[in-house]
Amino acid sequence: MKLGWLLVAGFGLVVLALSILKARAPSIGPAERRVFHAINGWPGWLYPILWLPMQLGNLVVGTVAGVVVAALHADLGVAVGVGVAMTMKLVTERVVRKEMADALAIRQRPGTSQVGAVLRGSDVPVSGPSFPSGHVILVASIACVVAGTIPVGWWWVLVLLTAAVMVGRVYVGAHNPLDVTAGLGAGLLAGGIVAAIFN
Repeated sequence: MKLGWLLVAGFGLVVLALSILKARAPSIGPAERRVFHAINGWPGWLYPILWLPMQLGNLVVGTVAGVVVAALHADLGVAVGVGVAMTMKLVTERVVRKEMADALAIRQRPGTSQVGAVLRGSDVPVSGPSFPSGHVILVASIACVVAGTIPVGWWWVLVLLTAAVMVGRVYVGAHNPLDVTAGLGAGLLAGGIVAAIFN
């Protein structure tokens, strides 16, 4: 299974590299703008539905959720892996932002970079660098780590929760689409490596 997790990490590296390559463009492209507005323009009644899974991308909430899953299965290795994944999230996010330093003026929050962006929730920043999405890095990496404790037939739940965080962050106006794909890539890279060690 370790090889499988290393393949997940490799896939994450490819997704991250492609996201970085595309995000280095001198402006946010028309295709990314269209995708952003298509998701951001969804009806307001979806907010409470997407708000709850989005909390799994919060550093404290996501980490605690991962530790709870490990505790329910009495798996100390997974609990330690969740802590390592949380730390890797912080390191990976910092490394990617350093790598993208020259493009962060362009990769601003949608409140600054997208005309007519709808910002939902009092905690959604209007400005500041938004590449990559830390919420998505965390949820994807912890999903990899806890996957070893649940039956393979239930992995779709982890995929669905990760996708909900990705879509939710664009929907609330916190991130542009490439921010969340970069977060997914970074999360799978970090989480795949951690899962290969601790699962």
